[in-house]
Amino acid sequence: QINFVACQLFALLAAFWFRIYLSPSHASSAVRHAFATLFGIYFAVFCFGWYSIHLFVLVMMNYGIMNMASIPNIHRYSFVVAMGYLTLCHISRIYIFHYGILTTDFSGPLMIITQKITTLACQLHDGIGRQAEELTAEQNRLAVKSRPSLLEYLSYLLNFMSIIAGPCSNYKDYIAFIEGRHVHMKLLEVNWKQKGYDRLPDPSPTGAVMYKLFITLVSLILFLTLTKNFPMAYIIDNEFLDKTPFLSRLGYLYVVTQAAKPKYYFAWTLADAVNNAAGYGFSGVDERGTFRWDLLSNLNIWNIETATSFKMYIENWNIQTAAWLKRVCYDRAPRYPTALTFILSALWHGIYPGYYFTFLTGILITLAARAIRNNCRHYFLSSVPLKIAYDIVTWVVTQLAVCYTVAPFVMLAVEPTIKFYKSVYFHMHILSILVLLLLPIRPQTHSLRRAQNQAMMNSVKSK
Repeated sequence: QINFVACQLFALLAAFWFRIYLSPSHASSAVRHAFATLFGIYFAVFCFGWYSIHLFVLVMMNYGIMNMASIPNIHRYSFVVAMGYLTLCHISRIYIFHYGILTTDFSGPLMIITQKITTLACQLHDGIGRQAEELTAEQNRLAVKSRPSLLEYLSYLLNFMSIIAGPCSNYKDYIAFIEGRHVHMKLLEVNWKQKGYDRLPDPSPTGAVMYKLFITLVSLILFLTLTKNFPMAYIIDNEFLDKTPFLSRLGYLYVVTQAAKPKYYFAWTLADAVNNAAGYGFSGVDERGTFRWDLLSNLNIWNIETATSFKMYIENWNIQTAAWLKRVCYDRAPRYPTALTFILSALWHGIYPGYYFTFLTGILITLAARAIRNNCRHYFLSSVPLKIAYDIVTWVVTQLAVCYTVAPFVMLAVEPTIKFYKSVYFHMHILSILVLLLLPIRPQTHSLRRAQNQAMMNSVKSK
């Protein structure tokens, strides 16, 4: 953990230096690629020692696949090899390192690299192996038209800005950043003459970085003060279960879940700040004319804490991983995209039983929440008081449903998970099953959604 924080703080300083002294106007793309790669390798070795060899082995194996595999199968081979290697490493954490020794836990960076490998493979397959009319608008925008060079490949996967804590980004966005086109491309989407500008502005990430560092500091303080004082294990303590009423146990479950969040807020916000400090992460201009630096943001804390639906919560938590799951699984699954996406997410996280309890429960609650929303929400939109009441109730239910779902994710093992669910009478499972049995389900099949996307794209092209 100390190595992690030290590397990320050093990466922050290196990122500022990189943006100022190795900007595209001062250095060639090759120099920027080389610097980002060498520093990334150094950080990996510093944090994980010889265990970092796993990162380099996986990268080089998939570089071979990318150059030797046929384009129609490149995304399949890359996915199987990357996820297979990651799963073997997850298994080693349990049976060799006894549920993970943090000083040798190289699985975090390996998970990020797996995301990038599979993302690039799918986008390369889209760019070379498929026709434009077969793709969605997003797939067309992100499609990669040629195989990257070795230096570009290594830089994308191993750069110092994301090798320790991510996030995963799209290959075309990263190359545009290295080549100095990243910000310019986003600025061209705005008519600056109408806003009174004679030339394109030069957005600075300094304000965004300072704000994110403030969030990081607050998260660190909360982690040091709350997390250890409100351990998740207490909710299955026998004395606590015997003396505490059911509703009070639910309230305490919310408290301990809140206390577990700051470490994620800290790590992801600091990683986002590192990328921004290097000049990467510009996403355009909002309706108020404010420059946005959230292209790589992994969470939206406000939307998480005020979420009134399970879907809204998921969409704002670990955003880049959710985008990866959508691009490599949900959008490409011929059937059952929701279930397959949750299963892939569990497999990517590891093989702890708690992960599978969480994600399988998540499938059930997601389907039930969707059924309730489709059948009931429109009745509460006729007046402001009804809408406010609906939002309050759905906020409470959403927050408790999330706490109920993620508790096994923190507990990891089977025995405490079963004990916890017994203590709360499996109420969310039972309610979700009743909802799915009683409410009419009006699903929109995956193939229909794909056909609608394609029809929309064809309509835009014809216009």
